Amino acid sequence: MATQPQTIISEELRATGAEVLDDAASLDFYAHDIFDRGADLAAVVRPADKHQLAAAVAAATNAGNPVIPRGGGMSYTGGYTADMPGAVLFDLKKMDRIIEINEADMSVTVEPGCTWAALYEALSKHNLRTPFWGTLSGLKATVGGGMSQNGIFWGTGKYGSAVQSCLALEVVLANGSILQVGKQFMRPYGPDMTGLFLADTGALGIKAEITLRLIPEAKSHGYASFTFEQAGNFLAAVSDIERSGIATEIFGFDPKLNALRMQRESMASDAKALVGMMKKQGSVLSALKEGAKVVSSGRNFMDKATFSLHVLAEGRIQAAADADIAAAREIVGAHGGKEVENTIPKIIRANPFGPLNSILGPEGERWAPIHGLVPHSGAAKCYSAIETLFTRYRKQMDELGMHEGTLTAAVGGAGVLIEPCLYWPGARNPVIEDTVQADHLHKLPIHGHNDAAWKLAKVLKQSIVDLFFEHGAAHFQIARTYRYRDSLSCEADTLLGSIKAQVDPRNLMNPGSLGLGNSMN
Repeated sequence: MATQPQTIISEELRATGAEVLDDAASLDFYAHDIFDRGADLAAVVRPADKHQLAAAVAAATNAGNPVIPRGGGMSYTGGYTADMPGAVLFDLKKMDRIIEINEADMSVTVEPGCTWAALYEALSKHNLRTPFWGTLSGLKATVGGGMSQNGIFWGTGKYGSAVQSCLALEVVLANGSILQVGKQFMRPYGPDMTGLFLADTGALGIKAEITLRLIPEAKSHGYASFTFEQAGNFLAAVSDIERSGIATEIFGFDPKLNALRMQRESMASDAKALVGMMKKQGSVLSALKEGAKVVSSGRNFMDKATFSLHVLAEGRIQAAADADIAAAREIVGAHGGKEVENTIPKIIRANPFGPLNSILGPEGERWAPIHGLVPHSGAAKCYSAIETLFTRYRKQMDELGMHEGTLTAAVGGAGVLIEPCLYWPGARNPVIEDTVQADHLHKLPIHGHNDAAWKLAKVLKQSIVDLFFEHGAAHFQIARTYRYRDSLSCEADTLLGSIKAQVDPRNLMNPGSLGLGNSMN
């Protein structure tokens, strides 16, 4: 079926009651993600509830237009950038209600546009939280995006990734029908049909309501930071701490990323955030001491560090959290690590959903992370291969002002995430300018488009994606970047195609995501 002209599809979409944007500026803005621009859009729909969402999806697909969901807009893997012109993008940020906090059954139901930060704040009033409780981008990143793209950070060391906290979903299919899967109090019940629509990157349906499991918020916290001279020792310690089950978050930086963090963080804001957090925990005197320590020590305590590792633990009582940190300390000691001031994990925990200014480098450089989740047994070999790749391109990178730094994190029950981040001088796009705080943006140098650097960034990104594939890595935010279907057996790929054909027979639901084709028919 051919797509309808823009004016006709806009009229049909407005008839559903949803807000529709079809001006040139809006269409250009929504065609971008943080990394790149997709094909031209026909319209942008901003539904207010699941009924408007369902009606507008039906109107778009009946007219032959593909539909693409967008959450907080934090994708850098083509999660919502169209491969072909004529798609209708659904911006779900207006669907941001917390529908029910069910303390009896320990679950919470939200609309997809609810941010992780808003959910955490609402649940904290009940001394509750979800096991996984958000990405570092949670100020803008949404729960719906987390269920579609998956993700890690807060709670990940013990509770795994975002989708592992999900119990049930309501999903709008390509024909506009609403499918309910899962139960509000357990998953799975029979075959895990909820799981079919989790981490699908929006290729199978659009999340309309999401129910997540709840746990009590921790009463006590422990923190520790360590440094290592060698990558192998650092990675071994990360793995041993995760396997021991003692930490809720385990993450670290290579020397280059450490240096970048030291350049762009503000001691004054760090101290303020830390004081605020510790006051909430009921320790005013300790809060003032910690704030003073941040200012007095500055950020020099890691100047000579190579690899830094940060561990956060929680407990019902302080003795339990302290015991877990003591266990981490023993593991690190066995691998030759050295304990240092634990300011960084305290600062990050004090402001878990801070401003998203780090999507630009400290000198206004463009930023592109590429990650892979590898088993513990393969982490050191994969990390070494990434270092070798950068060595091969070092001369070109230096000539173009391009540099890199690597984040590492442990994922409970899974393995080690390795995330090299590329930085290069290049022009900002509209999503970046909308995301970074205005006062911070004004302080940064402005770079024009650098064609040579941009081409090398894309070559390096694809090279790292291919390297991760060779090392058997898994990924979050698969979207249009990672080689998911290449990793499937023939039988599994056939099954995936059958599921797609059942729920989206004309391939109009985010076509191209997960590698599932781009047909407009």
